[in-house]
Amino acid sequence: MRLALPALGALVVEPLFLLTDTALVGHLGATSLAAVGVAAAILQTVTGLLVFLAYSTTPAVARALGGGDRRGAVHAGLDGMWLALGLGIVLALVGWPLTRPLVELFGAAPEVSDAASAYLLVSLLGLPGILVVMASTGLLRGLQDTRTPLVVASVGFVTNGLLNALFIYGLGMGIEGSAAGTVVVQWAMAGVYVVIAVRAARATGAPLAPGLSGVGRALRSGAWLFLRTASLRIAMLGTVGVAAGLGIAPLATTQVALTVFSTLAFALDALAIAGQALIGHALGARDPDRVRLVTTRLVVLGVAGGIGLGLLTLAVSGVLGPVFSNDDRVLDLLPTVLVVIAAGLPIAGYVFVLDGVLIGAGDARYLAIAGGINLVVYLPLLWLVSTGSDRTSSLVMLWAVFSFGYIGIRAVTLGLRAHRRGWIAAAVARG
Repeated sequence: MRLALPALGALVVEPLFLLTDTALVGHLGATSLAAVGVAAAILQTVTGLLVFLAYSTTPAVARALGGGDRRGAVHAGLDGMWLALGLGIVLALVGWPLTRPLVELFGAAPEVSDAASAYLLVSLLGLPGILVVMASTGLLRGLQDTRTPLVVASVGFVTNGLLNALFIYGLGMGIEGSAAGTVVVQWAMAGVYVVIAVRAARATGAPLAPGLSGVGRALRSGAWLFLRTASLRIAMLGTVGVAAGLGIAPLATTQVALTVFSTLAFALDALAIAGQALIGHALGARDPDRVRLVTTRLVVLGVAGGIGLGLLTLAVSGVLGPVFSNDDRVLDLLPTVLVVIAAGLPIAGYVFVLDGVLIGAGDARYLAIAGGINLVVYLPLLWLVSTGSDRTSSLVMLWAVFSFGYIGIRAVTLGLRAHRRGWIAAAVARG
């Protein structure tokens, strides 16, 4: 709980950046809100695919720390940060000319595509900063420090809200102002983490320069996690794509619903983050009994947390809409969608903690394979929803197949692995 509670705070703060953007932009109208939905789906796909910068760094650092090599632990984290900076610069340069074609893949109305392109072009400037923050967070989590990321994220959130309000309304920059404020904050947070990492390197004697072998190991260990995350992002993009085909109001509603779901998911994922750090540390110390204990405790807490958050979501489902939009169509659709999300959260809690357990155990290959199986089940369900004639019922069905179809099949594939005999011994053997 010493690790999970600060991680909970930091993880909840992260999606609050998007919540703030959604709330501020939402009052510009449904078109602007839908545009943020499209642009955010693209940005979250890019950053989500590269989440291995944090998720492979955390267990690598934790294992070295568990084995008594703090210098090696810091060096592994620094290699991850260098890799993050390089990937961020390359992706921003590549993404600039591809912005409009990517936005148009969603098939949204022209006015939505125009606004989404403008938002995305500005947001790309902050991409290297985002990735450096991700890798730096992985370093600190592996060092069993989840408090520092909480402080950095909290200050960043407050600053982001103030800058966005100033840029959007004070300077009249509209939707582009929202993106610009967030970019400034992302680079500021990255700068803070660089200072922290340099101090840790000097304290342990770890070299600051990137090691080719270390960066190569980070890439290899992240390859399977990349594929695992790719399957998750395909599922999310498919969900947004189906919503876009239902019209502007269903797409805007889905943006709000995804923002709420992401916030709840990150709250549950705090347990998974603690699990990554603890299981990686225990494996480095070759203590299988501790791995088993942490896994059991996480499953219980994950399901209990899902039930609690589900009840909270259900309680606010009827009054949350005006926070994000003043569009009557969105306000009519959102409460029912939130009820569906609330009902599926206990399953989500189980899924998120087991995902963290297997990441911490280095079982990324299985996660990648399971991700492909999950898509084979989910994509046909999305196609069935897209064939519906009534937009309102189709939107509700879309969230039902996401909450119980997609999250449900993930629960099956992860559960089969984590509850199988021998997986802990195999994780210890992977060293």
